[in-house]
Amino acid sequence: RTRSDFPWVRKRSASTNATLRYFLINPSNPKIASQIPAAGSTVTGLTAVPPLYIQLAQLNWPETVTEHLRYFANTGGRMPLETLKTLRGHLPRTQPFLMYGLTEAFRATYLPPEQADIRPDSIGKAIPDAEVLVLREDGSECAPDEPGELVHRGALVGQGYWNDAEKTAERYKLLPAGIGGRQSGQMLPEYAVFSGDTVRRDADGYLYFVGRRDEMMKTSGYRVSPTEVEEVLYATKLVGECVAFGVEHAVLGQAIQVIATAPDGSAALDVQALLAQCRLHMPAYMVPHGIGAMCGPLPRNPNGKIDRKLLCAGWHERHGGAGAA
Repeated sequence: RTRSDFPWVRKRSASTNATLRYFLINPSNPKIASQIPAAGSTVTGLTAVPPLYIQLAQLNWPETVTEHLRYFANTGGRMPLETLKTLRGHLPRTQPFLMYGLTEAFRATYLPPEQADIRPDSIGKAIPDAEVLVLREDGSECAPDEPGELVHRGALVGQGYWNDAEKTAERYKLLPAGIGGRQSGQMLPEYAVFSGDTVRRDADGYLYFVGRRDEMMKTSGYRVSPTEVEEVLYATKLVGECVAFGVEHAVLGQAIQVIATAPDGSAALDVQALLAQCRLHMPAYMVPHGIGAMCGPLPRNPNGKIDRKLLCAGWHERHGGAGAA
């Protein structure tokens, strides 16, 4: 096979005489994943970004896959709860490692598999040799269950963005003494990553993703995370992929708009049925003002995530730059 239709990279460890084979799955053609076991490979671990898992969860998995697939893990954002449930239905003997990370500091948190049934919507606790803080605007630490900004300190924090001093100053900031594990006697300055993500920490120390601070929508006086809306949409099983964003509205402040694809096996997106489910399971202020159908998969950014900014810009372009009517 050619690299384009069955791409993989092979590595051999001299010390263990073991071969690691990395399959580079094209997000626009996720069904290639179902061909891997049939190709004679025994895949024991699977790692992907949530948008790819959303697509993979809709496929018919080989019955024999749980005989050798020991774990699956996510990177690049929180796994939607409905996607996790579907994957675990396909893979009942496979351990899920739910993770969260930052481009600026690699991995930040993980949820041990034994916690997946207890708190499946959690992104876990800090990985070893890292400290994850939840801070208020004034830099003080948040109380349990109080939303705040996720701040990552430790050995994995990078030095900044290449040739971009302005962006570096926005994300990499000095950590005051006395915050978290930084003691007042430490004389050298320490920079931490201020992620721009809003999270909360429960009384047991587990973290929960709320949303990106720059993506929060304010509608009818309420602050709404796009993730909250998308979770409900995925739970209906009436969408394949979806993205929510806010657009200016004269009365509401912002109106919630959604772009979605039909679920795998469906000819078209049933917008009316989807709106009916939204009205049933959402408070009135969270119900989307409009839902637009698009042929999937939705476009990705360079990190493999669904490109919310591009889709939002496209919506404004189609509507002449105006807000929602």
